Amino acid sequence: MKRVDDFRLKFGSKELVPLIIGGMGVDISTAELALEAVRLGGIGHISDAMVQDVSDRRFDTDFVKEKTKFYKHNINNSDKSVVQFDLARLAEATKLHVGRTMEAKRGDGLVFINCMEKLTMNSPRDTLEVRLNSALDAGIDGITLSAGLHLGSFGLMAAHPRFRDAKLGIIVSSVRALQLFLRKTARLSRLPDFVIVEGPLAGGHLGFGMDWAQYDLATILAEIAAYLKAEQLDIPLIAAGGIFTGSDAVSFLENGAAAVQLATRFTVANECGLPAKVKQDYFLASEEDIIVNTISPTGYPMRMLKSTPAIGSGIRPNCEAYGYLLDGNGNCAYINAYNAQIVIHPDGKNLSVMDKTCLCTHMRNYNCWTCGSTTYRLKDTTRLLADGSYQTLSAEHIFRDYQFSVDQQVVLPA
Repeated sequence: MKRVDDFRLKFGSKELVPLIIGGMGVDISTAELALEAVRLGGIGHISDAMVQDVSDRRFDTDFVKEKTKFYKHNINNSDKSVVQFDLARLAEATKLHVGRTMEAKRGDGLVFINCMEKLTMNSPRDTLEVRLNSALDAGIDGITLSAGLHLGSFGLMAAHPRFRDAKLGIIVSSVRALQLFLRKTARLSRLPDFVIVEGPLAGGHLGFGMDWAQYDLATILAEIAAYLKAEQLDIPLIAAGGIFTGSDAVSFLENGAAAVQLATRFTVANECGLPAKVKQDYFLASEEDIIVNTISPTGYPMRMLKSTPAIGSGIRPNCEAYGYLLDGNGNCAYINAYNAQIVIHPDGKNLSVMDKTCLCTHMRNYNCWTCGSTTYRLKDTTRLLADGSYQTLSAEHIFRDYQFSVDQQVVLPA
């Protein structure tokens, strides 16, 4: 009976344990979590979502405070078109977050950064270019392009001296999405080094409509593998979404995946950035507590716990401090939904905005409890303690369990 450890992910002459911890933002996939994957011979992601706030918390910088102070005059204005990011400060925060992580790297694995195209930041092209190139400047091993088609992202990095050296890949949920990406980047003569195929059971934003339940990861992976074979393209495919045990991982590795990407089980790791109380909420969740809704301003459906405080919250848009989802005209779907409620409740009291949520503020405060479809099984991976809480786990324990377990077993902690 095979184990994950019987397989290796190959990048040139480098061989890795084929386990990748996904880039959960905002700083849920902490540097500490990513570095544990690296130490153990796999790949760990950090995220550049709200990188200025992450830098403030990690390094006691003042990026958010300075931005808020600069745009303080606009806080009560529903028009957010003037709210822009200082690109030099954005680059500084990215380099600090990535650079310090790379300095702390130990082991044979790799550190990747997850970069969401949907963080449009009131200047989509310029801010994306800064984020990508600053991560390369800081020495990141690889970049995973997520939350969007990224048709121009390779072009934004093409002039960088590390464009052909760093490992660059993309997350897709269909053959069509990959075809569009490859067609757009063909002129650069630079294929992605990997493709993460994310199925409908993943946590957070989904690359599907509300008909997500009609799709399955194994079928999508097979379709993409067949397309690459027909095009004679040798690009490693990484399966993601709903892979809960080492045996689940092996089934994908035996059927053509070069590696698997994991997240849900690491949400309750000691090294994960979620607060201790929220981790307990994840342990306590039942299958019925996990829902998919459309409250994200990005336009993508999002899987979360139905008890998440973000649902129905009527907080004032906090774009002067954050503003990561402002489009190129300074608009956000949450601002529109909030303003519609203000018309009904001019005093701003007892406001409930059900259509959308202020994703920036709630993600920053860990009040948007995105989760994978298997979150309800987390309680079966650990022990119930005398005080009624569940024991959190080390990232190493979870990683090793995936790496060496067989027969759908999950090893409980000591």
